[in-house]
Amino acid sequence: MNTRRRVALAVLAGLMTSLALPQMSRAADGYPTKPLRLIAPSSPGGILDITSRIVGKKLSERLGQPVVVENVPGAAGILGMQSLLRAEPDGYTMVMGSSGPNAVNYTLYSKLPYAMSDFAPVARIITMPNALVVNANAPVKTLAEFRDYARKKQGNLSMAVSMIGTSGHLGGELLKNRLDFTAITVPYKGAAPATNDLVAGQVDFTVENVITVAPLVKAGRLRALAVTTRERSQILPDVPTLAEQGYPDVDVGAWLGVLVAARTPPAVVARLNTELNAVLADEEVKKQLAQQGGIPLGGTPAEFDTFIRSEKDRWEKIIKAAGIKAE
Repeated sequence: MNTRRRVALAVLAGLMTSLALPQMSRAADGYPTKPLRLIAPSSPGGILDITSRIVGKKLSERLGQPVVVENVPGAAGILGMQSLLRAEPDGYTMVMGSSGPNAVNYTLYSKLPYAMSDFAPVARIITMPNALVVNANAPVKTLAEFRDYARKKQGNLSMAVSMIGTSGHLGGELLKNRLDFTAITVPYKGAAPATNDLVAGQVDFTVENVITVAPLVKAGRLRALAVTTRERSQILPDVPTLAEQGYPDVDVGAWLGVLVAARTPPAVVARLNTELNAVLADEEVKKQLAQQGGIPLGGTPAEFDTFIRSEKDRWEKIIKAAGIKAE
């Protein structure tokens, strides 16, 4: 390609960009002018769904437009991500992302119908602590006792996981690594059957969302030995963290955050970020999220983007070391 042609193409590209910028700006002017859609990649009634509805309701009030939550469950969140990417990148369709489809899946699946670059992070919403729990009749009452017991049973211990690739599953793998013991992974199709078998004594332990195991712990059917985040859970305030028990580098929680399609106008992303941070600062919203075990986060799109990339890198190492693959 000769110099004259390269210059001509550069001028043309610059002209096209300059023409597009006013259009992008106009797209953000008066936004939003119609109802918005918030995709929840889960079935109704779960934590992701409930959080989406809590946030969506308050966001609707702030934007002056309805925010319709649409459940698109299936394929470990993949179907929900695809649904977002089929919509126009105009900020009128959002998705409630999570650690699975937006960090773990990139390593867990050999082929995905989307890439990290397809999304624009808007704001982190919540993190949810997990807890290490055992049967109420287990011969251990502290993390140190569990560690010693697990090492003695080396390889004969069983870990229930509600689904391959969840924060509980990967948190359990990280715990095995840090406490230096091995265990057989027993996968289930959901938290209910996994915890039911733990109560029945069919498996030895699990790492699961606090909100899921709290009723069984409070009823005396399970025993919680540690919370996996740096702060104690408001739902199980008497359960010490892993950091308090000598493992300050283990910080594992399920998280949720809002994303839009990558080519969404930056001004629209900025507006959504501002409003979502205001939503998370609302006292009633904080109360409702706390009842679900959620700790509000917020922050900038750039911070959320950095966090997602760090999560991908962290879990990639754990997944590859443990040889985990999607079923």
